[in-house]
Amino acid sequence: MTLLDKDGVRLTVDDVIATVTLAGPAKRNAQSPALWRALAEAGSLLPGDVRIVVLRGEGKSFSAGLDRQAFTPEGFDGEPSFIDMARGSDSELDATIAEYQEAFTWWRRTDLVSIAAVQGHAIGAGFQLALACDLRVCADDAQFAMRETSLGLVPDLTGTHPLVALVGYARALEICATGRFVHADEAERIGLANLVVPAADLDGAVADLAGALAAAPRDAVIETKALLMGAAARTYDEQRAAERAAQARRLRDLAGLGE
Repeated sequence: MTLLDKDGVRLTVDDVIATVTLAGPAKRNAQSPALWRALAEAGSLLPGDVRIVVLRGEGKSFSAGLDRQAFTPEGFDGEPSFIDMARGSDSELDATIAEYQEAFTWWRRTDLVSIAAVQGHAIGAGFQLALACDLRVCADDAQFAMRETSLGLVPDLTGTHPLVALVGYARALEICATGRFVHADEAERIGLANLVVPAADLDGAVADLAGALAAAPRDAVIETKALLMGAAARTYDEQRAAERAAQARRLRDLAGLGE
């Protein structure tokens, strides 16, 4: 069932698994503000029984990043150019970037598990979109790069937090400041990729993972994800207490004593 198909984004749902497809292969799924709004809309359209969201890109690349038209004086039709944005007030600029970030935030909702299926290039905004997901399954030709610094910018589409969480501060700084490519084998070694498979096997590997995740009891997965997401911000004793509280809720639900 197709729920959305516009501005380079297609959302389909099959039972409890949704697939969000970047559907602009001619431009290697380059991103624009219109695409970001469509991605945010896709998140709002998910039926309540969806448990798994797969993010994929059509064609040879997952996403080559921000469409270079953004760097031209005219920018995109109907959108503020970067020059126009720079001329705005601090509050206006903050609000514009915050709107763009909405495309990248909903993938980590605790009631969902999101999987990025990455092949070819995932550059800049494409890298950050892959980082927005909980899990990343990569083809052996995948290449990640954070090129914003080389353009005189910073990564601002929510990618810095998960990158540091996955690979540590020092490696994240080196990756971002140099803008170098991280190839699939390194991505798996340093924790960026959960799994690397031959390109021909990418869809099958993602489907197998999605099926395994969907087979687990939903409430247990939701509670576990919430525990793990909050672990870094808690002390050891706080995490122990959070585990106890979550387990108490699960036991009461299983016993039919939940609220």
